[in-house]
Amino acid sequence: MLRKFPNYHPQQIARFVKALFKGQFAIAGVGEFDFDNGKVLLPDVRDQQKLMTFKEINQAIESLSA
Repeated sequence: MLRKFPNYHPQQIARFVKALFKGQFAIAGVGEFDFDNGKVLLPDVRDQQKLMTFKEINQAIESLSA
């Protein structure tokens, strides 16, 4: 299942990842991401925007657990 987010809202995406646990999502203007075990998987590290987005979403996921 590929969910497309038209806007980047880390908390909303974190809730989506936590609920589905495994799958894919895309953010308009950023790109596609995969997630497994309730965490976003490391994207291509050459793309700094994707890398920062990856970090922010995983931090938001951890804050949901606390």
